[in-house]
Amino acid sequence: MEAEDVLQASYLKVLDGRARFDGRSSLKTWLFGVIRRTAAEQRRRHFLRRRVHESHAADAPTVTDGGATDPGGADVMELVAALASLAPRQRAVLHLVFYQGMTIADAATVMGVSVGTARTHYERGKHQLRSRLRPATA
Repeated sequence: MEAEDVLQASYLKVLDGRARFDGRSSLKTWLFGVIRRTAAEQRRRHFLRRRVHESHAADAPTVTDGGATDPGGADVMELVAALASLAPRQRAVLHLVFYQGMTIADAATVMGVSVGTARTHYERGKHQLRSRLRPATA
């Protein structure tokens, strides 16, 4: 099934014009190169998605009787609540960038969105967190 997906994605690249034959090699060599690069891209995406899902489950804070498991339980609980109130894409891009150490471009690839969309969700998410975590002034 994965091989079929790679071939289909490769054909779409050729048909969309994202992969262009420039005549520096034979058509067969060029086409196999497109397929090989597409397979590597999909393998990387699959690996990153799996890694994000695994680490997200491991990174999720757990709550005990006295608050969060980390020191400063009230602050951590406030952060967890603020993160939970964000839109799913905002929360995902912030997690990928801050906790996984990815660039916004890498996060966009993992999320399957454009870099501009990821950047927008990143900025909006930071703004929302900042406003929710800022102490209320009287």
